[in-house]
Amino acid sequence: MEKQYESLTIFEFQQRFPDDGACMEYLSQIKWGKGYVCSRCGNTKFCRGKKKYERQCTKCNYIETPTSGTLFHKIKFSIQKAFYIVYFVSTTKKGISTTELSRKLGLRQKTCWLFKRKVMVAMRSSGKYMLRGEVEVDETVIGGEEEGVVGRKNEKKKLVVFEIEKRNKGVSRVYGKVIESSSSKELGSFMRETIDREANIKVDKWNGYKPLKVEFKKLMQVDSGKKGKNFPEMHRVIMGFKGWLRGIHHHVEHLQAYIDEYTYRFNRHLMNKNIFDNLLIRMVKAKPCPYKMIIT
Repeated sequence: MEKQYESLTIFEFQQRFPDDGACMEYLSQIKWGKGYVCSRCGNTKFCRGKKKYERQCTKCNYIETPTSGTLFHKIKFSIQKAFYIVYFVSTTKKGISTTELSRKLGLRQKTCWLFKRKVMVAMRSSGKYMLRGEVEVDETVIGGEEEGVVGRKNEKKKLVVFEIEKRNKGVSRVYGKVIESSSSKELGSFMRETIDREANIKVDKWNGYKPLKVEFKKLMQVDSGKKGKNFPEMHRVIMGFKGWLRGIHHHVEHLQAYIDEYTYRFNRHLMNKNIFDNLLIRMVKAKPCPYKMIIT
């Protein structure tokens, strides 16, 4: 594949992707830059299809486009506008609402929302990078107020567990997940997927963490302190997420997708130069996600 497009300004983006053809060519480089492999039979030889950018397997005759089998599969609008959505989502510092995307691109707001959800699918954590060293875990509730009820018992809010990896007096990585309850079963399931067993883990004195000391030998429970005084970095991460969610999206529907977007941005705050290219690669490698699956 040709060199990655780093730190694109809007002017540079327009020069490099002036039409649908340029976008399809770039997707071809991502998908087949290391060699063609038929997605049906695994054959490595092809001939050109009837249309430009199509490739036809010489063994099973399956015809494939650069968008086939990716998150761009069967989009109903210009591939160039799809690239614009990926560009604005990935390069706008705090994200962009679908209302603003609709205004910029002349597409229906629902169309922008549906495709942005596909972009957010590509933002899900790969699960390859476990949290190590100094780690903190805490839960919080997000959503509307329920009169007379606070904390974990608030049924109208959604419960989220966040994990942070601390490094050099800061936070290097963040993971988050919507959970049904703060039981040791739910908390433990997420922690096993994302935290190295040798990590030094600090949590509050909630009883749900106590049974996890059997698996995580270095798990330590301490008082949370007033307004999270003993967890200042975690408190800033949680407040940052809540502020971002209120400022850009204003609701908690499809909350896990927004957590994925926020943590994707946070975990790449030091690599903004190629975040656009990284996201395109993820979208090409991911499996198609039909709109019906997104809506449900």
